[in-house]
Amino acid sequence: MSNGDEIRYVDIDLPQNLTHIELYALSDVHYGSRFCDAKLFQRQLDYIVATPEAYVILNGDLCESVTRSSVGDVYGQRFTPQEQRDWCIKALMPIKSKVLGMTTGNHENRIYKECGVDISSDIAVALGCYYDPDGVYCVAHFGGGAYFMPHRKYTYGIYAMHGYGGARTRGAKALKLERMGMHVTADIYIQSHDHEVMTFPLVFLQPAERQCKVVDGHKTGLMVATSASLVKSNAYLKWNGYARSGGFPPVDLVTPTIWLGGEVKPWPGMKSPSMEHRPEARVVS
Repeated sequence: MSNGDEIRYVDIDLPQNLTHIELYALSDVHYGSRFCDAKLFQRQLDYIVATPEAYVILNGDLCESVTRSSVGDVYGQRFTPQEQRDWCIKALMPIKSKVLGMTTGNHENRIYKECGVDISSDIAVALGCYYDPDGVYCVAHFGGGAYFMPHRKYTYGIYAMHGYGGARTRGAKALKLERMGMHVTADIYIQSHDHEVMTFPLVFLQPAERQCKVVDGHKTGLMVATSASLVKSNAYLKWNGYARSGGFPPVDLVTPTIWLGGEVKPWPGMKSPSMEHRPEARVVS
């Protein structure tokens, strides 16, 4: 996590025999809300447990965390904030070895603002995972054969933050996600908070220094395209309560799957040298 003025990242070595990984951002469970779809969330956890290639970023608002002085229905939530925290720890314990990193959300932050207790930190300590309340940057290494070196792993930078502010239109939500790509360099950008699933690419050009040569007396080279994926994660809340009464639309509860190749990059069929970094985000049910 941040240490004074220093922003840190977590560097993680995953098994070299992985040919790819499936990355899931788990967020906005809002456990404790009477509209939380805990069965759907458990089904996602069961899949992750059963899938060796599946890994996770925990991206905030796991708990409903309504207090008497905060916004939200303190009388309608089903469990106390402590019971919500304890349930999350118990539910997530089977995937503790698959959590790459964790951040907090605005709902858990209600408790921190009121009394200085960070229940997201409690969950992270119980799981033994890296935690930064402001956002988490992971560098994941896995697979083998990068740059035609059999024992060199593929490397992906993953930047995740919970999100902020209100937005009603998809365009406004997408704009907040796009701005993440202006702050740091990564292969995957993940944002939650808005309960809206969306994925789209971010492509930019940069010099390919290894391909420089002298042409007409000048050293020159190609500009190549590098692609990253921007992903907004889903919520596990049924359409009701403040979402319905406040005029927000129903949202899809499907969890996006981010596929990262660890055997061939570019993947088969992608022959352009500009596709050296090619993470792919797919929305699957």
